[in-house]
Amino acid sequence: MMARAVAGRRTGQGFGRVLVTVYGILAFAALGRSSYELVVKFGEAPVAYSLSTLAAVVYAVATFALAIGTPAWRTVAWITVGIEAVGILTVGALSLADEHVFGESTVWSGFGQGYGYVPLVLPFVGLWWLWRTSPGASEERTA
Repeated sequence: MMARAVAGRRTGQGFGRVLVTVYGILAFAALGRSSYELVVKFGEAPVAYSLSTLAAVVYAVATFALAIGTPAWRTVAWITVGIEAVGILTVGALSLADEHVFGESTVWSGFGQGYGYVPLVLPFVGLWWLWRTSPGASEERTA
């Protein structure tokens, strides 16, 4: 009964509000960091600062997509949160293998260590929430 109440819900309701808030905070932090890096320090480590900018854009788009939650925006959320998951795992692994691989740290370096590992956990919570609130999800899980 509880699964039916959650399935098909818009992604920005209930627990989704907390998720959108966390995404928004991370987007704000990453946008601030990457803006400064692009303007002041870009020549020092262009790959690292470009990755931080990519992360910031992904967080910002995911925030809006999850907040709006319509079918079209749900698709955008799946894509951006998926990119985020691949990014954190790839950049995190590469940066642990060689901490100087990007020249400087990025939002996703060390699996988001500089952000309390929130960037590591967040995409998987986001993917779970998208799956959990997808239309027809409760019928598939109870069958």
